[in-house]
Amino acid sequence: MSKQTLRLHSTLLSIHSLEVDADIPVALLKLPLFFISKTHDELSIVCPSHFAIECLDTEPDWQALEVVGPLGFSLTGIMANISGVLAKANISIFSISTYDTDYILVKKHTAQQAITALKNDGYNLVVDQ
Repeated sequence: MSKQTLRLHSTLLSIHSLEVDADIPVALLKLPLFFISKTHDELSIVCPSHFAIECLDTEPDWQALEVVGPLGFSLTGIMANISGVLAKANISIFSISTYDTDYILVKKHTAQQAITALKNDGYNLVVDQ
């Protein structure tokens, strides 16, 4: 039985750490893909690497593996299974969830290794051009 389909996005992403009370750049909201997370301790933004953000620190060169959804809230183990496959392949991840689906970010230099490991475990992979 095949597992979920994952789509590797071609856009390179950067993960930014900002001061907790930093302003979010308005132009960011016009981008086709971005993620914002805020807690009482931090503000993080993930967006295309070409978009400049004034920040404390940046971790560049990530690619997103999207679990093609939408996924129901009653589904269990999806992220655990995918992250387990990648952990066995010694691939670091950064995970993000939205209302409809999950994204697993991998470093660009490990993307092909991630694709191979996931395919070998029965996942379907689509690569954006």
